[in-house]
This record gives sequence, C-alpha cells and structure tokens, in this order.
Amino acid sequence: MEILIRDSLEAGAEVAASVVKKIINSKENPVLGLATGGTPLRMYHELIRMKESGELSFQKCTTFNLDEYAGLPREDERSYYYYMMNNLFDHLDINRERVHLPDGNAKDLREACRKYEQQIKNAGGIDLQVLGIGANGHIGFNEPTGSFASRTWVKILSEQTIQDNSIYFDKLEEVPRHVVTMGIATIMESRHCLLLANGAKKADAIRKMIEGPISASCPASILQMHPRVTVVLDEESAYLLTFKDHYKWIEKNKLDWQRY
Repeated sequence: MEILIRDSLEAGAEVAASVVKKIINSKENPVLGLATGGTPLRMYHELIRMKESGELSFQKCTTFNLDEYAGLPREDERSYYYYMMNNLFDHLDINRERVHLPDGNAKDLREACRKYEQQIKNAGGIDLQVLGIGANGHIGFNEPTGSFASRTWVKILSEQTIQDNSIYFDKLEEVPRHVVTMGIATIMESRHCLLLANGAKKADAIRKMIEGPISASCPASILQMHPRVTVVLDEESAYLLTFKDHYKWIEKNKLDWQRY
C-alpha cells in the first residue's frame, strides 16, 4: 500500500484527483470504478475543475459505480444515481452510454447483478477503483463477516451502516436495508485501488485496514493483498496508525517513478 497523509481535505482531494488524471491520460480507453458518499466529493469537484480548465477530458472514459440502494427510485435525491449525476456526470464531457450504475430497481436483481459483472468484464476490467471506507471497515457495501470471494450481489446493510447513512434520510426507518454492491472479489480485480478517508470516525477502520490482520471482520483489510493500492488520508483519519511517521518518510523519499 502507498499511504499518503495530508494536512487538509482539500490537499487530499488534489492528490486523489491527480491519481485519477494520471490513469485517464495513460489509457486509451480508461475504465474507472467510482464511489459515492461525502468522502469523494472534494475529489469530484477537483476533477470538474480540471475538465473545465481543459486539463482533462472524460470523453473516452467508461465508469462503473460500486453500489446502489435496492428499491430506491433513481430520481430520488438519496439514490446514488442521483448523487453521481448531480455531483459529477452532469458536469463532465462523458458519453452517458459509457456510464454504468447497479440497477437497484431491476425486476430480477440476481440477473442484474450477473449482467453488471459481465459488463465490467466486457469493458476489459477496471483500471482504477475509487473507494471509501465505512466506520466498520466496509468497502462498497461489503459488510463485516462477508466473503472475500463475493461478486456483485444483493447485500443486507449492517445496523451500524444504516445508522451512519440515516443522516441522508428524514427517518432511520427510511434507510433501505438492501443494496446492490460490487463484491470484494470484483473490487480486488481492479488494477489499481484508490481509497479515500477523512475524519476521526474512520481512524479505527483505517488502522485495522492498514496495520491489522487480514480478517472478514474488517473487509477493507483484504486490500493488503492487492498489488497496487493508494490510500489518501487526512491527519484525523490517520491518527491511530502506529507507523504514521514511517509512511510519511517513505513518501518523502520515493523516486519519482514510484509515486502514485
């Protein structure tokens, strides 16, 4: 893992956006895996700025989102479809036919999951997968104790995740219990993973992910086995790391070609 710790959310967003930019500019037809939530918003704002300034084009990009609520209409402001359109895609020069999100309203969710996996395969796999991390260590909506061999499937949210996500809903009871999410095995097949985290609430999960044992109790810990992971943190989310100073030393002394 490459651990990058920054003093502010803005600085972290700039680093994360530069990783995305590098992937887009190095591939003829880049395939991006994207995430939702509060964490990647600043990175998306920076990518929009890059597009508007002429630094970056998304015309040849294909995208696949990590997850979506099951049963929540796409036009609902709390759906991840709405989030992505409002916060990113409506502001980019991207071909909408190349934009893919899990269909949480499919009549046959099992078949929709199978098709989503096939679409990723047909695109040649994901070049860069953007990830957040839950306070309980989930990536995508792969909750603790789930299988590391899982593929895109319908999952049940944990009580903690429902509580965490209730800030986006008027009532706790309105939070969907079921989601469609890429599985751990799907995520691990991405050629490069970019995980973003900020805030003290994520510090324990970050510590377990980076320095703890690989365990289904912290799904993100499997990323220790991925050949290329870039982790961008702020000081608050990194404060429990035993080797925090070492990670900073490593970054400072890397050769130019070794940097994200």
